Amino acid sequence: MPTYEYECQSCHRRVEAVQRFTDPALTLCAHCGGELRKVFSAVGVVFKGSGFYKNDSRKAEKPSTPTPTATTPASSPSTETSSTPAATTASATSTTSSATTSSD
Repeated sequence: MPTYEYECQSCHRRVEAVQRFTDPALTLCAHCGGELRKVFSAVGVVFKGSGFYKNDSRKAEKPSTPTPTATTPASSPSTETSSTPAATTASATSTTSSATTSSD
């Protein structure tokens, strides 16, 4: 059953009453006999069920950990690649030195 809050228009006291929807509203203040009016305030909202949260509409993400077979081949070419440019640079330097010496 809902809880309603009433405020007296004369003494400004607030009273809470647990009532059914079909029960008549309270009209008289028990303290001073003044007129009571319902007080409406913000209600807490609770979302239950699926579809309300950001992660409910997302697709499942792929795991971020790589497989061992994908890691092994990737490390081998990087080792070979680093040695290949050094050999090319060394041969280019010796060719340049020979050309410079012969032109003098």
